[in-house]
Amino acid sequence: MKALVVGCGSIGSRHMRILKELGHDTALVSRHRMDSSIYRSTAAALTQLQPDYVVIANRTHEHRNTLMTLLDRGYDGTVLVEKPLFHTPLPVDSTATGRVFVGYNLRFHPVMRALCAQLQFERIISAQVYAGQYLPTWRRQDYRLGYSARRAEGGGVLRDLSHELDATLHLFGHWQRVAAMGGRYSSLEIDSDDTYGLLIATNRCPLVSIQINYLDRAKRREILVNTDRHTYRACLIHDTLQVDDLVQHMPSSIDATYRAEHEAVLTGDLSALCTVEEALVTLQLIDAAEQSASTGKWVTR
Repeated sequence: MKALVVGCGSIGSRHMRILKELGHDTALVSRHRMDSSIYRSTAAALTQLQPDYVVIANRTHEHRNTLMTLLDRGYDGTVLVEKPLFHTPLPVDSTATGRVFVGYNLRFHPVMRALCAQLQFERIISAQVYAGQYLPTWRRQDYRLGYSARRAEGGGVLRDLSHELDATLHLFGHWQRVAAMGGRYSSLEIDSDDTYGLLIATNRCPLVSIQINYLDRAKRREILVNTDRHTYRACLIHDTLQVDDLVQHMPSSIDATYRAEHEAVLTGDLSALCTVEEALVTLQLIDAAEQSASTGKWVTR
């Protein structure tokens, strides 16, 4: 299969490496690097390569224009757009439904899949979702130069760590209302938000609290859920799922989640994939959280 990756940052490079490891003929679109397998534009790559599969992994604010280039030129293959789908909630051509997916790869972590299965028939009472990682040690390059530091390029924790928002909706159903506080509170040299807290009611859980930040020196990614029957504690850093007092270890790696995601897209296994429609709901939640933080009021869907 011929695959095309648009964007050569850390995530684009990871996608390209993993697709090659899976045995696919993979090329790259980049304005900054040149060799025989690199194209200077998406349009040129479509004409010359005619890919079967396209991964959009450039900066968040460029996602929509790249996707529109594909659709406007009649591309009818499968597309994976890195999370978040866009910078803001914008409509997507209906012809993209069913063949454009969004890269919330943590859905494919074995701990997340096990938690989702366990909660399927539970009555959920409350949940706490937490993720934090110190931005200067997270990004390999100077953190001040990356998109995470720049609000105009789709940076900030609400979008950068939108995995937690997607996980909330994936596990607990559509959001109904949200109250939020957040912004740039630290001394990091960025103009994007570094901390956010959200209180959400969903159609399966009356009380979900989410906290995400660029500040935790020891990175954390955890989900705590109380149901009528059990307490669940999922840690995606240490690959554990605790059910009451029983701790289960489910070893994985970031590469493994991306590999599983690509395999699901290419085999048509839709059970854990994030659809365009679901990704737009996450963007609407981001928009509502920013509105709530600005006005100090609850926002209802």
